[in-house]
Amino acid sequence: MEEAESKKKKAEFRLYNAMSKTVEVFEPIVPGKVGMYVCGVTAYDLSHIGHARAAVVFDVLFRYLLHLDYEVTYVRNFTDIDDKIIKRANDLGEDPLSLSNRFCEEYVADMKNLGCLPPTHQPRVTEHMENIKNMITQIMENGCAYAVDGDVNFAVDKSPNYGQLSGRKLEDNRAGERIAVDLRKQNPADFALWKAAKEGEPSWDSPWGPGRPGWHIECSAMSAHYLSFKFDIHGGGSDLIFPHHENELAQSSAASSDSKVNFWVHNGHVTNNQLKMSKSLGNFFTIRQVIEKYHPLPVRMFLLSNHYRTPLNYTVAQIEQASETAWFIYQTLQDCEVCLSPFQERLAKSGKKPVQIPGEAQACLTKLQEEFNDKLSDDLNTSQLVTGRKFNEALKYITLNLKPLKIWQKQKQMSPLVHSIAAVGREVESVLRILGLLPTCSYDEVLQQLRERALVRAGLKAEDVVRLIEERTTARKNEKFGISDKIRADLAAKGIALMDEGKETVWKPCVPVVQGKWVGFVGWVRASVDSWVAFKWIYRFIGWFRRVTGLVDHSTSMKKQP
Repeated sequence: MEEAESKKKKAEFRLYNAMSKTVEVFEPIVPGKVGMYVCGVTAYDLSHIGHARAAVVFDVLFRYLLHLDYEVTYVRNFTDIDDKIIKRANDLGEDPLSLSNRFCEEYVADMKNLGCLPPTHQPRVTEHMENIKNMITQIMENGCAYAVDGDVNFAVDKSPNYGQLSGRKLEDNRAGERIAVDLRKQNPADFALWKAAKEGEPSWDSPWGPGRPGWHIECSAMSAHYLSFKFDIHGGGSDLIFPHHENELAQSSAASSDSKVNFWVHNGHVTNNQLKMSKSLGNFFTIRQVIEKYHPLPVRMFLLSNHYRTPLNYTVAQIEQASETAWFIYQTLQDCEVCLSPFQERLAKSGKKPVQIPGEAQACLTKLQEEFNDKLSDDLNTSQLVTGRKFNEALKYITLNLKPLKIWQKQKQMSPLVHSIAAVGREVESVLRILGLLPTCSYDEVLQQLRERALVRAGLKAEDVVRLIEERTTARKNEKFGISDKIRADLAAKGIALMDEGKETVWKPCVPVVQGKWVGFVGWVRASVDSWVAFKWIYRFIGWFRRVTGLVDHSTSMKKQP
């Protein structure tokens, strides 16, 4: 009984709710089903790494809910008509709807590159004008909005709970982030549900005259259309809590007394030098710019390296570290796959049969499963999951046992070790899959892609590295160790690590090594200790010392003779 209760407790998923300001046990409105709406991008430019974090965080939430066997309806919208879109289109001399359509497609391509699963629905504002106008009509009929000169404004005074999500008092609120103060408003905090048409701008017919929707109403209308007025999770960046989500909450409640969102979930900002990364500040990097130099998998790994609610400071050093971590993970799994290849057919046949796993491997599996479940079930904590102790112990178990496995590989015999390594490898892959870090291509291909990005960062081509390796090999043969060490150190400074494996030298991406005053000397010592060169030089030094010592003693003794 206690064991059953313990398992039940471990299975509980707890999630922070911005409405209650506490972590709560997640229980869907409809058992076994989850409705989730996440505010997407305003499509007027390429998306930056801050947008990527929001997408990746909610993609992991989506994946984890699926892992928990929920049937999930995931809706993420596009704002494809907006003041910013119109301004950008005018600057470029382009049709606003053509521009927004183009950037919607670019966003979808970016999400695919980052390994995000496509949401169940990706609605656009321009496709849901009837839903929006119908909701505005409902709000007006309920006495919570008013029309003036073709505009329709929401009356915040009619919303008794206005401010409950953000914690702001009504008298302290600004009029809104995207519009100037309008003296025609009954309250300066009133916000637009419908905006009267302006000359040269796209517009749609409505009961209040031609125009287009305000910013906030679109999400209320589309979430109600796809998920009803009651659904489980509403997500977005923390900057959306006010005014966007606060206004959504007010207008949805005004449209229907049944309106309710169980959990309001928000991700923290990505910062650059501790300032929020944003297009308005001009301190952002687009997703395209980042993945030109870094593979999308380590970029995704970086985006998951902090708890989703905390700010994440973008630094090159952290992306470099994530790239090195990714290389180690995928190289380990590639080695594992190669060593297990002779046994794959028999492993597949024995897959449905219970197999006894030795104690060490079982302990490794259990610890990894427990850490993964404990972290993700506790408010989706992905921080240090793939760099943590248990995950790395699993990788270490695979690495240490690959050499003994080769003995069984030659004999083509199954052993408990084969099953153990296969089981640990599958568990590692399971963790990566739920985090969206399992490559869709082969490990060999992803390792090659990581090499290609490392060459881009280093400003080199593959043939350049091959040539430098050959020059280093020649220098070592000619005992010109100063030259060989310099080649190795120069490449390491560019993020290319050379590894001598027997008679062959191979390379891998690494975190660039900053060269200092003693780096050349330390590098020589490390290289020498790992090879016969050290012993050769030590031997020469001892011989020289003996000759010098012997010569001095002989000279002294000669002078003392009578």
